[in-house]
Amino acid sequence: MLENSTYWQRIKESARTQLIVLGGFIALLWTLEAVDWLFFKGGLDGFGVRPRSIEGLFGILFAPFLHGGFGHLMSNTIPLLVLGWFILSTRKLPNFVMISFITILVAGAGTWLIAPRASVHIGASGLVFGYFGFLLAIAYFERSLQAFALAVIVIFLYGGMIFGVFPRNDGISWQSHLFGFIGGGTAAYFLGQKPEPTLPVEDQIVIRSYEE
Repeated sequence: MLENSTYWQRIKESARTQLIVLGGFIALLWTLEAVDWLFFKGGLDGFGVRPRSIEGLFGILFAPFLHGGFGHLMSNTIPLLVLGWFILSTRKLPNFVMISFITILVAGAGTWLIAPRASVHIGASGLVFGYFGFLLAIAYFERSLQAFALAVIVIFLYGGMIFGVFPRNDGISWQSHLFGFIGGGTAAYFLGQKPEPTLPVEDQIVIRSYEE
């Protein structure tokens, strides 16, 4: 009975952490967009990534928090919640923070390097693609049943996202999508738990004989 109580207590604490982290982040995004709309008339969007300009470097950190209107923000909110929850429910909070940070840096730096100079890039879509890339790449690096099952679910829900990493002419920043995806894969490489290598049968026999 005590073990059951402890188990459910852990579940509640984990759910509370997920709600605070993801809910707080989404609330921050919506609050910033409301402030930008009410007081700055979209002026905060100028603090996004500006390719190959010194002031544009600051946008690497600011861009994920800025959106070009509530429609833009809404399109990122649901996948952020879903993919973010998949990661947060299977990883510890410090790992989730590190995955997010690596993705933001790689997405922003890559966009700053290759996007057209006379452009400004904003939005959390790079982070969305980073979470997407992480959940797929971690299945390869960890090769666990849980990681594979989660990757299959992610492909089923958001598999079409992969086309967003290719060049487009509709004003959408495919550069941040591409480098966000790469950032998520990079995070999976560094933070994934690699499977233990399996020794050949003959080596196992030798080791067992020494142990005996």
